[in-house]
Amino acid sequence: MTEVATTVRPFRWFGDDLTGGIEMLDQRRLPGEEIWEPMTTVSQIADGIRDMKTRGAPAIGIAAAFGIAFGVRERGQMDEQMFALLAATRPTAVNLFWALDRMRALGDVGYPALLEEARAIMADDAANNLAMGRLGATLFGTEARILTHCNTGGLATGGYGTALGVIRATHAAGRLAGVWVDETRPYLQGARLTTWELQKDGIDCTLITDSMAAHFMKRGEVDGVIVGTDRVAANGDVANKIGTYGLAVLCKHHGIPFYVAAPISTIDLGTANGDAIDIEQRAASEVTELSGVVIAPDGVHAAHPAFDVTPATLVTAIVTERGIARAPYTESLAQLVRAEP
Repeated sequence: MTEVATTVRPFRWFGDDLTGGIEMLDQRRLPGEEIWEPMTTVSQIADGIRDMKTRGAPAIGIAAAFGIAFGVRERGQMDEQMFALLAATRPTAVNLFWALDRMRALGDVGYPALLEEARAIMADDAANNLAMGRLGATLFGTEARILTHCNTGGLATGGYGTALGVIRATHAAGRLAGVWVDETRPYLQGARLTTWELQKDGIDCTLITDSMAAHFMKRGEVDGVIVGTDRVAANGDVANKIGTYGLAVLCKHHGIPFYVAAPISTIDLGTANGDAIDIEQRAASEVTELSGVVIAPDGVHAAHPAFDVTPATLVTAIVTERGIARAPYTESLAQLVRAEP
């Protein structure tokens, strides 16, 4: 199989190591504008994560790692304030806390060593995505028609992608017929970001509203669904972008495999099941407005849980960079997490 890595990235470095920083691609402005925002402080990184200039569990973790390095450069030493600031930005994505723990474990070793570690976290993630893609592509036959939800590609990771990485690898293997892309209401990560990435890589895709998935499944036009995740509990329950649970239920009804792509850093053996996962509640305006345009009556109540939890019983397999886990997940996930990298 010939792998074609995407050029899509959420971050790029500018300047020298002593005074430079990362430029964060403001994903809220895509696909209309590609705006790169320079960031050199921990507070700028925290704001960028909280405001969803960058998003996707692996990318959030990577950004946080750079945030710790920049914080030490600013303050001259490591302190818990900077960790608390970053930890409070997005509570559901376990990669955030994994990356913070990895940076904390180094101790107060100084800015250059912490910057090197942040860069290693980003490089490791890109390499893990390629490994996941190779493994995940084996799950699909020829002329596969794959449906995906939200954005799990280069924009959400250190490069290549998790679920979208599997799709890229399937395409590179010559076995992809096309991709159904859920728009992913209310923030439209599928419509704005996934289609943008796939078009850049020349991969055929068709955008659909979230409510159309059942129609195409019933017509026999979907061979499999693959999504990413922000946290996998020890029992295999999966927290992912709101709307994922509904897709899994539809797959069960129509006899379609439902796959999840998750780096080892997203598996949280310390969380027993999905009931214990903190679900981020975002602003109602993200439901009542669309790109700043009000689409609902003034004063109407709206809810926006950013994620839902899919029970492990609905998950066909979980693809990681170390192997593919299947039920019983309590055993298979633990084995993969504890395996040698």
